[in-house]
Amino acid sequence: MSEVVNLIKNRRSIRKYSPRKVSGKILAEILDAARWAPSAHNSQPWRFTVLNETEEKKVLAEVMAKAWVIDLVKNRVPLEEAKKLAKRSIERFARAPTLIIACVTIADIPKHTDESGNRVEGELAIQSLGASIQNVLLAAHSRGLGACWFCAPAFCKAEVRKVLRLSDEFEPQALIALGYAAEKPEAPRRKPLREILGSCTGSKNSR
Repeated sequence: MSEVVNLIKNRRSIRKYSPRKVSGKILAEILDAARWAPSAHNSQPWRFTVLNETEEKKVLAEVMAKAWVIDLVKNRVPLEEAKKLAKRSIERFARAPTLIIACVTIADIPKHTDESGNRVEGELAIQSLGASIQNVLLAAHSRGLGACWFCAPAFCKAEVRKVLRLSDEFEPQALIALGYAAEKPEAPRRKPLREILGSCTGSKNSR
């Protein structure tokens, strides 16, 4: 148990990487860990697209950055500042040795006759994908790799789907940058346990 907990606590979100490539064997091991995550109804509604070539990573990064600039400006961020943020984002994703785009597959989500049931099933599928992404992050860390989970694709699903030529059944939700770390960030502050525990009415701990 202590080994697993230490792995969880020592993992960091890495945004700077060395040029060293990730071998196909290690990448396969990491992605294999993803499919062992728990999922609602055991539907396993996840699919992953892997990008290793600089040009394809750059094209995807530019498409996402363009959509981001539009959103930033709508939220009253000055255009020049938005462009600077977008440029940094493009460089970050293009320089990462590997990008993994995580998608939910609509075909694997159970269907209901009512809208509310289908909405909940969609939420459960996204929760399940999150569990598989955590497996990817921990598996990468266990192999001496750094990784970082980004949610950018969720804000421009149609654009990501188009540039990657994905079927309409694939709904892009997240992106994982992966490679050998070129930085050693400090652990970010975590809320103390008492702040994330709810109290139960009538229990001794609720007093």
